[in-house]
Amino acid sequence: MSESKHPRNIVLVHGGFVDGSGWQGVYDRLSKEGYRVSIVQNPTLSLEDDVATTHRVLDALEGRAVLVGHSYGGAVITQAGNHEKVTGLVYIAAFAPDKGESVSTLIADPPPGAPVPPILPPRDGFLFLDRDKFAASFAADLPADLAAFMADSQVPWGVDALNGAVSQPAWRTKPASYLVAADDRMIPPPAQHTMAERAGARTVEVPGSHAVYVSRPGTVADFIKQAADG
Repeated sequence: MSESKHPRNIVLVHGGFVDGSGWQGVYDRLSKEGYRVSIVQNPTLSLEDDVATTHRVLDALEGRAVLVGHSYGGAVITQAGNHEKVTGLVYIAAFAPDKGESVSTLIADPPPGAPVPPILPPRDGFLFLDRDKFAASFAADLPADLAAFMADSQVPWGVDALNGAVSQPAWRTKPASYLVAADDRMIPPPAQHTMAERAGARTVEVPGSHAVYVSRPGTVADFIKQAADG
């Protein structure tokens, strides 16, 4: 796997309500395969800031990179993926906005019967998930103690990040891959398929909750590897 043919850098971007530590299982597997894996710790205050933070990680790398995003991280990589070092995008149960779209606009009109994420009303400009409903909506296939820890360690998600609109979707000019989580109750799987199809993404669907990157790290790592090697 030479740099001249395939990028050896993989950059992982987390979503809202969590930080980058959830990527550890994926990180461990990709690192053992010889990839240089970077974890972006976005503050999730605004899309603009998170794109800038992701760009700083990309700037520091030697060579090209595949950019991976989970959930809201998909909006981040959609904009940040225009960076010259990015060769491809990988969406893991993630938002893939088009020009002028934000996470807020994408979730504004859920179809009848679709699960509604238990997002509490904003507090001082930040969003949280209802702790008592966190496991069922975000992490239904994780051990109960881990899901409870994630609920109690939530990272405040800025309303400005939710409302941040993409100005230039990188998937229009760079190859994309999309892993759909079949049991997701945060982003309905049909919505994931619609975004993947619109982006022209290579798509697979696997069993898993919204936290599929935590619950099935081997499956997710293999999917990312395919994108990096393809």
